[in-house]
Amino acid sequence: MAYQPTFLQKEIHIEKLYTVHYFEYMKDFFFEGESHDFWEFCYIDKGEIEVQADDQRYVLKKGDCIFHKPNEFHMLKANGKIAPNLVVASFSCSSPAMNFFENKLLKLDSKERNLLGELITESRNAFSCPLNDPYLQKLTEKEEPFFACEQLIELYLEQFLINLIRRYRYCTLADAGPQKSTKIKSDSDLFNHIVAYLENNITSHVTVDEICKNNLIGRSQLQALFRSKSSLGVIEYFSNMKINVAKQLIRDSHMNFTQISEYLGYSSIHYFSRQFKKITNMTPSEYASSVKALSERSAFDTETHK
Repeated sequence: MAYQPTFLQKEIHIEKLYTVHYFEYMKDFFFEGESHDFWEFCYIDKGEIEVQADDQRYVLKKGDCIFHKPNEFHMLKANGKIAPNLVVASFSCSSPAMNFFENKLLKLDSKERNLLGELITESRNAFSCPLNDPYLQKLTEKEEPFFACEQLIELYLEQFLINLIRRYRYCTLADAGPQKSTKIKSDSDLFNHIVAYLENNITSHVTVDEICKNNLIGRSQLQALFRSKSSLGVIEYFSNMKINVAKQLIRDSHMNFTQISEYLGYSSIHYFSRQFKKITNMTPSEYASSVKALSERSAFDTETHK
């Protein structure tokens, strides 16, 4: 008896990718709006923004994701108080299942947030252009990208969309397996607990011994956990958290660099500047100038289109 193939059904198929962005906007950023003949979604990673979609206005907060269907006019602006971080992606998909996302404002879960994180990571592996330019109209491929990164972008994006549809249509999904899922949940809960502890101590100097003592975990287990979940050591992860807070404070523009350094518990402004450059490849002044330039460009473009 000859084997008969099964042709796998594909409910969601990404046909073209137009943009992938991770934006760090100033607190007063304003985008005058546009419409185009492909899909776009915007996820609020930090802060708060106001969005207009055709004649509807929304206030989106951390964890919210809005979808814009093809040819829908959309604009956004920061609230003037908190500098927002956004994930934005645009793509073509003619699959009938995409009707689910019309006029949708959704709240993402941890799995969907992780998929967006993977999407951003693989986009940085695939493309040489910066992902924080709101006026980018073409993704530039690297001459020597990581193996199969563009395919992974497509798969992560499709899985992201599929997971949202399944989760919102069906409240419960079967676990992959009792023992495996329990272990993953246990590790994830522990990691999230320690990350929350680090967030609560973001303005302090924290050592590995203090983290272990206050979270009842051994040093080797702690480092293995963070390597597994983030590919970073726990102190390196904490340093990145501090610099991310510093970037937002710079964009909020309520404090100067010395005040930010003191607020985050750095021993000196010079050490803060070195750490900032080590992680971002820019000094605090260079970072402030770069995001300010994007805001000023937006304002200039708005004036010239009036």
